[in-house]
Amino acid sequence: MRAVVFEEPGEQMEVEEIDRPEPDPDGVVVETEACGICRSDWHAWRGDWDWIGVSPTPGLVFGHEPVGRVTAVGDDIETLAVGDRVCIPFNLSDGTCRYCKQGRANICERVIPLGFVPFQPGAFAEEFPVRNADHNAVKLPDGVDPVDVAGLGCRFATAFHGLAHRVDVTPGDWVAVHGCGGVGLSAVHIADALGANVIGVDLTEEKLKKAEELGADETVNVTDVDDVPAAVKEHTPSGRGVEVSVDALGVAETCRNSVQSLCKGGQNLQIGLTTSEEEGEVSLPVDTIVMEEREFVGSFGMPPHEYEEIFSMMERGKIDPGKIVSETVALEDVPDVIASMDDYDTVGIPVCDEF
Repeated sequence: MRAVVFEEPGEQMEVEEIDRPEPDPDGVVVETEACGICRSDWHAWRGDWDWIGVSPTPGLVFGHEPVGRVTAVGDDIETLAVGDRVCIPFNLSDGTCRYCKQGRANICERVIPLGFVPFQPGAFAEEFPVRNADHNAVKLPDGVDPVDVAGLGCRFATAFHGLAHRVDVTPGDWVAVHGCGGVGLSAVHIADALGANVIGVDLTEEKLKKAEELGADETVNVTDVDDVPAAVKEHTPSGRGVEVSVDALGVAETCRNSVQSLCKGGQNLQIGLTTSEEEGEVSLPVDTIVMEEREFVGSFGMPPHEYEEIFSMMERGKIDPGKIVSETVALEDVPDVIASMDDYDTVGIPVCDEF
């Protein structure tokens, strides 16, 4: 079958012929109908994140935002059948550890990242395997367009879990989103659906316009201001700051700007992982965090059981992940789309839907 294959960091990837997967006893094989192309793929392709244990090896297949149909099931599978349409969270869990039993499977003690390790290849391929599929594969509602929900494996789901479950967003709150890429625009759309007043922050007018389309009440172009946190606070009552601030990018400057945009008692939601410049380390205004009782909250992916909340909100017209999809491309185009992310100009979520 055809797949996009990684060889070396920064080296142009190609579509190659590889063997078709076979299901493990507890797994399934899924025919890919759509797969989001994520900045995380770019990070891995560039060789980032070795400081958190992600070190792609030659022959790896990326792709961690897939939707598709089950084509084969293992002998031990109980809840899935050939023909079922499913989406897959990027952080695969085993369902048995203490965190899985607490409903926090996204931080499973034995989490396996889809498309980032050789023993769990990703979905930039005609087919891909899913381990522990009864636990990890999420059945889609009837009539859902696979392209519309391709971001549910990572970006949209990450933003939803963070805003709906990790911080306290209530109607009327002010929420700032720093970095309006795919996950940031998802956060804008979700915060708006939760009833918040949303401020989009970015350095690209095209992204800020998209943020407005998705529900941002105000925007801040960082190239037009000297003090980003002050500019954010100007939009809030009495200039107090926002109740929740989201760093959706992960660079040191946006992380600090996000924290400094908060009101007293506010919560910083850290969704973006850092780049090779930071290697996981960012200096923060600790004394301010302490004296103003601000919180710094991490959020990583989403446990499978929370997908039903997204599907319910989609059915009621509260959210529409498809609004964030920016373009659809063929498998042959995936390497170029990933390489183009060097310039941070990608707007929304590009999706591969031709395999």
